[in-house]
Amino acid sequence: MVANTYIGCRVATEMKARFAAVARQQGLSESTLLKRLIDTALLGTAQDRPQTTEPVQPVAKGGKISVRLRSDDLLLLRERAVARSLPTGTYVSFLIRTHLRNVAPLPTTELTALSRSVAEVGAIGRNLNQIARALNQGEQLTGPSRGDLQALLRALTALRDHTKGVINANLASWERGDA
Repeated sequence: MVANTYIGCRVATEMKARFAAVARQQGLSESTLLKRLIDTALLGTAQDRPQTTEPVQPVAKGGKISVRLRSDDLLLLRERAVARSLPTGTYVSFLIRTHLRNVAPLPTTELTALSRSVAEVGAIGRNLNQIARALNQGEQLTGPSRGDLQALLRALTALRDHTKGVINANLASWERGDA
């Protein structure tokens, strides 16, 4: 490649002296050191990559790949899949999707448990709404006392906090790679 274009910049005198000292320590001219720094800066950028790469071919829905793993890595993979009650291949698929799309998946068992919790909280909320409506209309209820309702509110708050904890633990476990 013929070098026929000049790049220059102005720097402080002290910086120029330090740069010259680094070049001497490496047995290079200042120009050669600068050229190497520019090459390093451009290395791996889109401008430095060859433009002759093949376009990515479309993949059939449900496409499969094969991966060779070291036996100790495969053992860890299987242990973590078992800990999440997932087949190994499904667990690998979740891991790859998590990495590529930056989403933390909820396996079916965890999603089902959270869905049940949300449904239960919804049912309790509807019941509380009916009680509140009746009290606001002046009805005398022989149901739960004020203390009972406060205890229920504390339980619901704890359930909400626990559910948030489960979700946060799930997100963290996918980031760390453990179950």
